[in-house]
Amino acid sequence: MKKLELIKQLGIVSRCLPFLCAFTVTFSTLDAEEINWTSYRGNLEGTGYSPLTQINQSNIDQLSLSWRYPLSGPEKEGSAPANSQATPIFVNDILYIPAADRVVALNPITGEELWAHYLLDGKPSRRGIAFWAGDQNNSPRIFFTSRRRLIALDANTGEIDSNFGRQGEIDLITPYLSVPLVYKNIIVVGANTPRGAEGGIGNARAFSAIDGKPLWEFESVPTPGNSGNETWAGDSWKGRLGANAWPFYFTVDSARDLLFIPLASPIPFAYGGDRSGSNLFANSLVAVDISTGAYRWHFQTIHHDLWDHDPPAPPVLFNLTSASGIVPALAVTTKSGYLYVLNRETGVPIHEVSEKPVPQSKVPGESTSTTQPIPIITPPMAKVSFNLSDLVSSDDTSSAHASACSKLLEEIGEINNEGPFTPWSYRQNGASGETTLLFPGLTGGPNWGGSAYDKKSGLIFVYATNLGSLGWMEESVPGSTIPYVLKNPNPRNFEVTLNGQRMPCQKPPWGHLTAVDALTGTIAWRRPIGLTTELPEGKQQTGRPGRAAAIVTASDLLFIASTDDNQLRALRSSTGEQLWSSDLGYRGNANPMTYQGQDNNQYVVIAATEVLLAYKLKK
Repeated sequence: MKKLELIKQLGIVSRCLPFLCAFTVTFSTLDAEEINWTSYRGNLEGTGYSPLTQINQSNIDQLSLSWRYPLSGPEKEGSAPANSQATPIFVNDILYIPAADRVVALNPITGEELWAHYLLDGKPSRRGIAFWAGDQNNSPRIFFTSRRRLIALDANTGEIDSNFGRQGEIDLITPYLSVPLVYKNIIVVGANTPRGAEGGIGNARAFSAIDGKPLWEFESVPTPGNSGNETWAGDSWKGRLGANAWPFYFTVDSARDLLFIPLASPIPFAYGGDRSGSNLFANSLVAVDISTGAYRWHFQTIHHDLWDHDPPAPPVLFNLTSASGIVPALAVTTKSGYLYVLNRETGVPIHEVSEKPVPQSKVPGESTSTTQPIPIITPPMAKVSFNLSDLVSSDDTSSAHASACSKLLEEIGEINNEGPFTPWSYRQNGASGETTLLFPGLTGGPNWGGSAYDKKSGLIFVYATNLGSLGWMEESVPGSTIPYVLKNPNPRNFEVTLNGQRMPCQKPPWGHLTAVDALTGTIAWRRPIGLTTELPEGKQQTGRPGRAAAIVTASDLLFIASTDDNQLRALRSSTGEQLWSSDLGYRGNANPMTYQGQDNNQYVVIAATEVLLAYKLKK
């Protein structure tokens, strides 16, 4: 059967099968965006929430693998692995996802390929794709990026849509490796600007989804005459890389047409003596009018960052009901380990945030901020400090692990950690001396997976890694553009490897999921996620490092993979109790998603590195 014919038989062209009609009636009070999974986190608000309840606590033990689809390319020399971090989208009864060398549309019931668009030049972003519903003159489109190209495909056929841009694509100049945001007839993209990247400063930009024409660009490093430029001493703003919108996705308040842009750390991040000041809008959440790009407000999570601890994901949006009425709110995580709950109209903290004094750098010429914004009510989502009593013992894990960590500590020598935002130690070249042990480490606590929000319970779910990084500053080699650089020992992180398994050297947990009551800002529960199988029975529940996040459903269930033990787990979202797990065979380094197929079954789907796996209940 031809793939296009199969698409038509599935009923996506204005057809309603009997059981689908019944399903539509059942969920008539729900938004279409909630029933489908139309964006990276399910909806524009980024909640990672589904109203589906077919899979619930009474039958979760019956959840089993339904189908699998390979994401890798053909097995040939030089072929690229998928290494997928993508969350599929589900729109009009079709599942869409990027693979290693192609973008595909799949039958959501069987996993059968409906169409595949292969890239002859480059490869699609491994992080995801976006959907545009089309208009009276244009068919629905799939948008994705391939380095500096934004490409449009006909969603029904997978063919290049030549009505967009120049023959179906536009040159972004600055590369972007994440998921475009589509809102009405607007596409928003960020930028990836590592040292040496083409295109210069990585501003967020918007284009017309109809024809690809540029609409606006937001200056993440303000030029002279614009508010925020004064936070860059002298001409330090010029040509500044970083402060870019690299995260996987964006979120939008559709009632207010507000787009929320999380912005990264300046480059280089570890030395800021050449950029005195707080350095706006680096390490900030910025709200702009999505139609015009006009600035509305910002909240800076770190002043003058030295740790690459940017907000790695956009905020999750929700409403809080207080004595004075409904408050439009959001919650944004940072790699520094903190969760900020803000009024999304104003950027003012809902739960108290205080500018707390922090340790100061001893690197010559450095101008560390004297304070940093730290939440008062909400505890950190990740470990933010270290002292010697935190060193792992044999009682915590095993004698082999404790011995290896003690040896590592002896090799490192003097360790410095003065609590949150400890600056990098300074050493003269070739000299021994103090080494900073940074918590969270350079990979951060919470990461790009973002947060999930349960509309029924009002809980925010944040996954975070507890892994420290080691380093110090010393003089650069002659001729360098900056005088001091970050040096790291081997290993860079505060961990050892035993029988192929990475094991941090502080007491567990090494990764955990936290549920925060959005209304009060307090922790409802916290649970380690992930097993360290190298350890003896009874000590394996340590939690494991991860960067992805959870999704939550209306049936009091939460699904998460993320960790390096290759497990997909289902937890009771109200308590954190684990109810079910499945071995994926590969690491599930991506956010899961869920949808209801035309067969009236609810599916849970996860990209596990090289394969897409779909689960449903046994009949």
